[in-house]
Amino acid sequence: MDKDAPADPLAGLADIPLPPVVSLWPQTWPSRIVIAVLAIGLVVAVWWLAHRWWANRYRRAALAELDALAEPTAGALALLVRRTALSAFPRADVAALSGTAWLAFLDRSYGGTGFTQGPGRALAAGPYEPSSDDVMFRTARVHARTGAEAPDHERAWTRAVRKEDTTLPGLVRHWIRAHHA
Repeated sequence: MDKDAPADPLAGLADIPLPPVVSLWPQTWPSRIVIAVLAIGLVVAVWWLAHRWWANRYRRAALAELDALAEPTAGALALLVRRTALSAFPRADVAALSGTAWLAFLDRSYGGTGFTQGPGRALAAGPYEPSSDDVMFRTARVHARTGAEAPDHERAWTRAVRKEDTTLPGLVRHWIRAHHA
């Protein structure tokens, strides 16, 4: 054997050069811009949804209160709608309204006619009139004392009030969900 020969034949070889690490960041500027725009859009969308959720908390509270009413009367619904409107609209625009002006405001704010021409008419004087149960009780008591039968128009009126009370909560629920400030 030759004395000049290295003992290890592999010692003189050079390592294989490794390629550079592939970056996960896109190499072209247009793709970087698209990613930045998407990230900004995602942040704006999350902010908008959070703001909308926060701004509609009064609606959720009003719907929860409406669901909690065991037997919704016109008076209770009128107060609920009034408080909801005061939360959604400027106090100067809402607080002084009453009667047909109040009902017209409610119709304008949700785009229907359920308050001026439908069952919502009961809200105009709802907090000030006795409930239909009170009217029926007093009518029955008066007619029992006199021994007379209730007149047809009183029976029809109490049936109409009861019918409006069954559709009024649905109208109030729709107004709470659909009104726009």
